[in-house]
Amino acid sequence: MNQPPYRRIADEIRARITAGQLRPGDPVPSARRITREWGVALATATKVLATLNTEGMTRALPGRGTVVADPTVPAQPAGTAARAARHNEGDPDLTRERIVASAIRVADAEGLAQLSMRRIATELGAAPMSLYRHVSGKDALLISMMDSVLGEDPLPARPPKGWRAQLELSSRMQWRGFRRHPWLALALSITRPQLVPNGMRHTEWALRALDGLGLTIQEMMHIHMTLFSHVRGLALNFEAEAQAEQDSGLTSDEWMQTQEHSFRDVAGAGDFPLLTRLINNGMELDLDQVFEFGLGRLLDGLERHLAGR
Repeated sequence: MNQPPYRRIADEIRARITAGQLRPGDPVPSARRITREWGVALATATKVLATLNTEGMTRALPGRGTVVADPTVPAQPAGTAARAARHNEGDPDLTRERIVASAIRVADAEGLAQLSMRRIATELGAAPMSLYRHVSGKDALLISMMDSVLGEDPLPARPPKGWRAQLELSSRMQWRGFRRHPWLALALSITRPQLVPNGMRHTEWALRALDGLGLTIQEMMHIHMTLFSHVRGLALNFEAEAQAEQDSGLTSDEWMQTQEHSFRDVAGAGDFPLLTRLINNGMELDLDQVFEFGLGRLLDGLERHLAGR
């Protein structure tokens, strides 16, 4: 009978541990590494690690993640584990800041879909319920995560001269933040904006850049939302591309190469002459270039709009 992929991979990692290739205390392959090395989906990789933890082959250590368990250290009996969990609830080292930082690391490495209070607790080597002493739940945690990463690159106290330079600066800062944290664009909502202080600072910055140009406050907000939608809309591809690369084992460029032959078959009828010319010229899909092109054209249009008022 064929084993399911997660079981086969768990057996291979267990064999490495048994053979001494991975020793007690050594980190085991992360979920991201498993997806790359074995070409499986992230959900399968997560199940591999959960299986090894359940079997006692690996353990989660605070600040280190999942490592090979030391067989000379007996597992705690249920009563001891429960008392340790209760003690951990008052652990002075478990702070809101540590929880938020750990959650950001998990989301950066594994995607927003894999983020859970239990997953963060495993990363910290803490009892899941102990996290609720510092954050009320996942929604509140997500707000703190967004506020933290949006504050990594603070807006300058002295803005550059001119509304265009100010809007270019804030848009590029947002783009860099979305690139560093692929989950961020998906987490931020336009239709139901969250109360994220560092995000609100970007809105205030944009409104201040446009203030005094003869626009109504509603027009100023529309301009801000148009620019932000351009930045966020393109950035939504980061999380999706990361997931697609994990699932397929192919980068975007490698995947495009696999599609070229099929496209030429479809284009052979002559229905898509311009797309065929584009492919023949070597199409490059660089999101950074698309971002800069779109930002420039939006600001060009706004400049003409303001000049005509």
